[in-house]
Amino acid sequence: MLQTEPQRQLDILQRLDAIMHRLGQQPSTLIPMLQEIQEEYRYLPEDLLTYVATALNISPATVYGVATFYAQFSLEPKGKYVIQVCDGTACHVRGSMPVYEAICKKVRLIDGRATTDDGLFTVETVSCVGACAAAPVVTINGEVYGKVTPDAIVVIIDTLEKRGDNE
Repeated sequence: MLQTEPQRQLDILQRLDAIMHRLGQQPSTLIPMLQEIQEEYRYLPEDLLTYVATALNISPATVYGVATFYAQFSLEPKGKYVIQVCDGTACHVRGSMPVYEAICKKVRLIDGRATTDDGLFTVETVSCVGACAAAPVVTINGEVYGKVTPDAIVVIIDTLEKRGDNE
């Protein structure tokens, strides 16, 4: 059965209330709360930021400021698989950009877009993963892949595409 918009909104608020109940409604719970919301939705929806501000009795500007200050948070929806290509010095020198380009070509990302239309992949570069000995390095949902080549990443993506929504 398809949910109507009011039913969907109620479901979202109930899940958010469960997170707040578990963590508590003190301003000190803001960051863990945002982390859980992002885990649940793959990003921080603007309307939920306002709801959090009201529930924690802090200004929406404070919540927005925290959400935009930390790189771990996103105000835009992310894909099921978040692929981060390290472009630190070691990775860059060892060919991270051809790996990044192979990923973008494989998942059909153009015009500087980061997330595929089907919501399966988000592709980003990061400054350093901290695994320089394994350069170039790619992480997918936190799992580290070292010494990645453009050909190898295509095989990895093929595997993820076959999993699709089954996982």
